[in-house]
Amino acid sequence: MDSLGAECTPLKHKYDACFTKWYSEKFINGERSNDCAAVFKEYQACIRKVLVDRGLTKMIDDARPTIGSVFAASADDRHADADASAKK
Repeated sequence: MDSLGAECTPLKHKYDACFTKWYSEKFINGERSNDCAAVFKEYQACIRKVLVDRGLTKMIDDARPTIGSVFAASADDRHADADASAKK
């Protein structure tokens, strides 16, 4: 499956492969390492940029109380959204 933004798809595939390998070789054998953290952070940063560029972070933040999300938006996301809107 491709990512939300085409530019993030290679990172998504890299993370998916890392996670699958980690889960099947380590996690199910009791190891709780964090082998894929670095690639996940890269992928997450890419997705955040796509969300900001598409002006979607405000909509997501507005939906959080309704869906009961425990993940708060970061100040960086809110500022990036405002910056992207100002450039249009």
